[in-house]
Amino acid sequence: MLTIDTLNQYYGESHTLWDLDLEVPAGECTCVMGRNGVGKTTLMKAIMGEVGIASGSIRFADDVELTRQRVEARSRLGIGYVPQGRQIFPLLTVEENLRTGLAARSDGLKRIPERIYELFPVLEEMRHRRGGDLSGGQQQQLAIGRALVLEPRLLILDEPGEGIQPNIVTLIGEVIRRLIQEDGLTVLLVEQKLPFARKYADRFVIMDRGRPVARGPIGELTDALIREHLTV
Repeated sequence: MLTIDTLNQYYGESHTLWDLDLEVPAGECTCVMGRNGVGKTTLMKAIMGEVGIASGSIRFADDVELTRQRVEARSRLGIGYVPQGRQIFPLLTVEENLRTGLAARSDGLKRIPERIYELFPVLEEMRHRRGGDLSGGQQQQLAIGRALVLEPRLLILDEPGEGIQPNIVTLIGEVIRRLIQEDGLTVLLVEQKLPFARKYADRFVIMDRGRPVARGPIGELTDALIREHLTV
């Protein structure tokens, strides 16, 4: 679904991503892990075109080269993105926030898919409430719902469980599995919580200093790898 080859990225003189290779298989959840500052969020932003790259290739789905695509075109190709911090519109209602996702659809659909309210019933209950009045967990559901409005083939989630209550973290994990099993969605996830990754991801990739240092099926995420690359 997504193939990244020898990706290099800089912030000024700082070399952030180093000849990075990554394969995200279709119909699975791939979890990118690593200590703070190793380049996880930068990688997600590079995929979405929010930061420039120095060299390398990012190919999506039917071998489309994303590095040649504008930021807005990447969404229309079928990539949903929920950034760290959610970035909802606090003065817009829940329904208005969801409708902003319709602009990225390639088929011109003007209504919010019922699937969104099926997955996140609280969004229908609160559709006339302003986004800024929601709790953190409700805002995260709104951010994911907005990304799902375009009915993507690939969903990118950057730390979806950060700062929200455990029952909503569980709900988000269950929604991820439903989307994979029922809709055939592919998920690329950045997550620090080990129990969440082990329960809901299919594969893991550990990053350190801007490149992968370990990867494999989630069952191969050993305590030794965790001690070496993830513990602080």
